[in-house]
Amino acid sequence: MKTIEVVAGAIVHDGKVLATQRGYGPWSGWWEFPGGKMEHGESREEALRRELLEELDMEVEVREHIDDVEYDYADFHLLMHLYRCLPLSAPTLLEHSAARWLTAAELHTVRWLPADEAVLEQIKKIL
Repeated sequence: MKTIEVVAGAIVHDGKVLATQRGYGPWSGWWEFPGGKMEHGESREEALRRELLEELDMEVEVREHIDDVEYDYADFHLLMHLYRCLPLSAPTLLEHSAARWLTAAELHTVRWLPADEAVLEQIKKIL
């Protein structure tokens, strides 16, 4: 089974975290922390800033590493590096179908991708 390594951002502002809804592929409609695949030679932080700019036209300050999540999907193994980020600009939906700023109490009101769901308790502590 192939491994896909990605970076994701828990973008935190005013006691809320940004969740984005996938608008494409087999997981369309599910929610995630935005991010994506690293390119050869990029640091995790560089990749995360690039991905958030590409997907959300959003600049962020990447802060501390929260966790590494490994999850076996049907056709690949995911290794996700999650970082807390601070927004430096507002998001614009370029690839996602929706976005919501969620409080700790609202985290379970959306249907998270399995790998993202694994870190929700840690996100609650940050919020």
